[in-house]
Amino acid sequence: MRFSSLLFGTASAVLFVVACSDNPEPNDPSGYNANQGYGAQYGQQGYGAQSGYGAQQPAPQPTAAPQPTAAASTTATPISPAAAAAAQPLLTGLAATETQGMSPDGSAFAGQFQEGQTLEQPFQIQAGRCYTVVGVGVGIQELDVQIVLHQPPLPPYVAAQDSDSGAQAVIGRNKNCFKNALPVGGPAKVVMKATKGGGVGLAQLYSK
Repeated sequence: MRFSSLLFGTASAVLFVVACSDNPEPNDPSGYNANQGYGAQYGQQGYGAQSGYGAQQPAPQPTAAPQPTAAASTTATPISPAAAAAAQPLLTGLAATETQGMSPDGSAFAGQFQEGQTLEQPFQIQAGRCYTVVGVGVGIQELDVQIVLHQPPLPPYVAAQDSDSGAQAVIGRNKNCFKNALPVGGPAKVVMKATKGGGVGLAQLYSK
């Protein structure tokens, strides 16, 4: 009877050990599973998967450095008067009515203009002489001309300018030529400007 009780107790202990080994505690911190191994409770992606913490991010793309913008020139491109052939008949016709009794003073000058650009031609203004400037534009909507004097040590100043509108400009029109009020001559220049629009400009200084 005592032997039977001992045998029964031993068999119960063996069954308990086997049962425990097949069913780990649900709170086992190791997360061990006989079929999937450690870490199965964290899912198939696990630590470091692309959709979790530490996912690989696309490399930043380099951005192009901003390029400096070249400043627009304020000076028109000089061209020969022959290259301004389209403007030459206009200048000749205008000068025929505005410069009677006068002669060309120096040569004509021409330029290829963008809006706002200017072109200058220096000359020596003479005491007692009278001057007219005739300018025409092709493609230019508003052309302006000036006579600028510079008597050092005085700064340059605009001595005369046209009051016309459109692609034709005349200083000293209708025989009202511009006369140098100074008793001596000195450096001066004719300034031609495409105030509105761009194209070819042609101008000529006359005197008597």
